Amino acid sequence: MLTLRPLAADGFQRHAAEWDQLNRARYRTALLESHFIAPLIDCFGATDLHLLLARDGAGTVAAGLLQHHGPGHWETFQPSQAPLGPWLQTAEAGAGLAPRALRQLPGCALLLSLTQQDPRLLARPGAGAGLHVLDYIETAHIDIDCGWDEYWARRGKNLRHGVKKQLKRLEEEGVALRVDCLRGAAEMAQAIREYGALEQAGWKGGGGTAVGADNLQGKFYRLMLENFARQGRARVYRLSYGGRPVALDLCIIGEDDAIVVLKTTYDESIRASSPAMLLKYFYFAELFRAGQLRRIEFYGKVMDWHGKWTAATRTLYHVNQYRWGFLGALSARRRGRRAAAPGGAH
Repeated sequence: MLTLRPLAADGFQRHAAEWDQLNRARYRTALLESHFIAPLIDCFGATDLHLLLARDGAGTVAAGLLQHHGPGHWETFQPSQAPLGPWLQTAEAGAGLAPRALRQLPGCALLLSLTQQDPRLLARPGAGAGLHVLDYIETAHIDIDCGWDEYWARRGKNLRHGVKKQLKRLEEEGVALRVDCLRGAAEMAQAIREYGALEQAGWKGGGGTAVGADNLQGKFYRLMLENFARQGRARVYRLSYGGRPVALDLCIIGEDDAIVVLKTTYDESIRASSPAMLLKYFYFAELFRAGQLRRIEFYGKVMDWHGKWTAATRTLYHVNQYRWGFLGALSARRRGRRAAAPGGAH
């Protein structure tokens, strides 16, 4: 049985336990826990948000948060703060779930897009009649499968030499380094204030996209981190130079024993060293030595700096399910024409 409910009428928290049970049974990622999703809805959810639930005799086999994206087009709820689209399904849900969901959506739904899916969590489907799969981004991760000394010895000479040189220079200049790990719910508001102060002083502040203690982004990260802190699974790593915060990483830990680095900021006025790189050097070493986690996840687009820390990547993807196969064929032809045009995407 498949049901679709407007969240404005029903509310997410009423179904949070069912949602988490499904995540725990298959995915176990922090990014799809209700601790992450609920504040995402509170801060960025639109009035047309719908909760899809699919059940069989054994229980819930699929769940998703969907929103209207234009005439005939629905997609998973995907604010920029969410690395993954909120869609959960078990093997029992079957390949026909998306077509059935299309028929349940209000109006004449012609296209359902499942955005930003992770092949580690949900195997990438093959293309079919009316089903198109599109690459999204390459993302990187680090497997914690050896000791720190072995991992560090495998890194490139430029990274190892760069860290050593910077630490020596800071020592010679008498700069006292301190790394803190903030874990308590009561510490998260201060962490977001410090994070926001650094980010707003940089290029994101100039562009109006920075986290701030008093804006919706700041509210989301504070609420979400407080949720995980109450479970003992929030980590805000902070590097200070002489008592002054110069870099912070916002992280959460899932039941899959992976830590997700959600956000990084640093003091952009510092030119002689890289606070963001040094912060990662210190806490990555701690994570490897503790041996309690299995993976460090980044979930952002692979950048040059990721390649210094790891060679392990995978491709996140989108799924477009069309109501009728010919609509998918028309869409594919349009994409082909755009790619072939001068200056088009390739």
